[in-house]
Amino acid sequence: MTPPAPWPYPFWIAHRGAGKRAPENTLAAFRHGAAQGYRMFECDAKLSADGVLFLLHDDTLERTTNGQGVAGNLPWGTLAQLDAGSWHSRAYAGEPLPTLERIARFCLRNQYQLDIEIKPTPGLDVQTGQAVAQLAARLWQGAAAPPLLTSFKPESLAGAQQVAPQLPRGLLLDTLWDGWLERARQLGCVAIVCNHALWDAATVGQVKATGLRALSYTVNDEWAAQRLIDLGTDGVVTDRVDLFSPASR
Repeated sequence: MTPPAPWPYPFWIAHRGAGKRAPENTLAAFRHGAAQGYRMFECDAKLSADGVLFLLHDDTLERTTNGQGVAGNLPWGTLAQLDAGSWHSRAYAGEPLPTLERIARFCLRNQYQLDIEIKPTPGLDVQTGQAVAQLAARLWQGAAAPPLLTSFKPESLAGAQQVAPQLPRGLLLDTLWDGWLERARQLGCVAIVCNHALWDAATVGQVKATGLRALSYTVNDEWAAQRLIDLGTDGVVTDRVDLFSPASR
């Protein structure tokens, strides 16, 4: 078994800032998760039409903002004016979409750690991976714990690897497609981040035998979290910042 490199990240990771407790992928969500004691956060990053990296999960704006259409087709000046909080609750009305740089500086100031999911607009897989890696390399230069760059898109991870090979990468999986582990190794990944239901003892062992870490998304039930702890996995992404105490591990 290949000994894994030192792992600088905590076990508990707050999904999209604070999951469902505040509007996802906003600074308000990060602040809420931090107030619950979380010290590592996951977020989704994509490019605006004029090349600004910002936080949004969906390709389109309708679910989590008062905007319409494909977000990546709009310039940042338009996206910055949108309300990304009212959909969640009146208390967050007017909460804006943040840039990735703003979130990064918030995390750096407070010594929080970040899992940046590269979430490209269709057709921009490589460019988005490159842009995220360039920004992360600049902002975290010399930091003890750089962000973990993750994606379901191998092309995005390849783009990140191309411009900043020193940054840690993780392959996201919702199925164990043919060749997934070999592809992760080709991409120089340090972790596999699976839908939590995919992990069993054999798969965890297979991943750890190659020196990679085993992480899970999105775990919101105590029984599921305990199963992953018992399997010896290395990290859990959760919406339930109110249920799981990050001080427990």
